[in-house]
Amino acid sequence: GRKASGGKLEVLVERKLGDKQALAHVRAGKAPKPGTTLHLDGAAVCVMLERRGDWFLLEFSEPVDEVLERAGHMPLPPYIARPDTADDLERYQTVFARHKGAVAAPTAGLHFDAAFLQRLQAMGVDRAFVTLHVGSGTFQPLRAENLADHHMHAEHCEVPPATVDAIRQIRAAGGRVVAVGTTVVRALESACRAGELQPFCGDTAIFITPGFRFRCVDALVTNFHLPESTLLALVCAFAGYTPTMQAYRHAVAQSYRFFSYGDAMFVTRA
Repeated sequence: GRKASGGKLEVLVERKLGDKQALAHVRAGKAPKPGTTLHLDGAAVCVMLERRGDWFLLEFSEPVDEVLERAGHMPLPPYIARPDTADDLERYQTVFARHKGAVAAPTAGLHFDAAFLQRLQAMGVDRAFVTLHVGSGTFQPLRAENLADHHMHAEHCEVPPATVDAIRQIRAAGGRVVAVGTTVVRALESACRAGELQPFCGDTAIFITPGFRFRCVDALVTNFHLPESTLLALVCAFAGYTPTMQAYRHAVAQSYRFFSYGDAMFVTRA
């Protein structure tokens, strides 16, 4: 889109705050000031109300969902160096997605299609669901030399009572909990912060690094992540640093595909 002055800009909606308001990142030559009108593609118009840290509070002239459906683009990760296409609307989405709100797909879930889920069910593998709205901070690299100094992004997540009950039942039967993706790990472990798994709905800024005590997840399906990322730190915490680096060296030697549309690995807890 463009500012009223004519300067080009790009808006990435991070989180809806109501029918017509949203927190967003705005990339422009100069950051818009409060009161600035932004003209977006598809004849959409919004006004920047105030700055909130890295985000801008925007008020749209119509429902945010309608603007996104009409004028929005699939926000592919920055390391996918191409424009989004119509295929991405289907491919960059899990078959079990239900609630709008994430700026990126939980990519481990992209390996699961309806036929594969049916095969797992036939094998006696039960499944339960959580919601975690992946934020743009997922793509931010670690900038601090000391992991303890890194400011973790917050994301909204929900672990419903039905999922808590399912996990308790599988535990009682001697089964194990396999998380599909690092987002699921963060959601479940956030719901265990009081020491025991409980229903949870709210923001989490949990930062899982080596030394973290896992209380819920026994195994993990995850893609191969960017170096110096919070996601790789989580995998190292879960599987151990040395085994994780060995797996990555093997993946590089065998030309595995990395990142969102790449290959996955099955990891058990160290």
